[in-house]
Amino acid sequence: MHDSTRLEPVLTKVKVHQKRGRPKSRPKRLAGDKAYSSNGIREFLENRGIDAIIPHKDNEKARHDPDVTFDKETYKRRSVVEQSIGWLKECRRIGTRFEKLAINFLAMVKLAMIKRTLRLLFSNRA
Repeated sequence: MHDSTRLEPVLTKVKVHQKRGRPKSRPKRLAGDKAYSSNGIREFLENRGIDAIIPHKDNEKARHDPDVTFDKETYKRRSVVEQSIGWLKECRRIGTRFEKLAINFLAMVKLAMIKRTLRLLFSNRA
């Protein structure tokens, strides 16, 4: 199943933590690659007041419209997420999806994150 089909259910459950007060139920901006460039996703984000930082596909009209802008600087910050996902896929058990049940898969992701955090905290390189 493609990631873009799960965007709406995930965003309805997301909580963005703040320094003070309750977590927000929606982010200010959402960055995605061209696979997320669809009218349905853009309308969903706009209705929730979320700025879509998604490049248009080459065959879309908006790509050639000079009035449509795209924030390249903010989009570049998306690389942190991509690198984190790339690191997670280096963990063989996660990359090959040995765990078929979602709850077991989530447990393996959490273990991988704990391992990564401990490695960063207790490395000799610092």
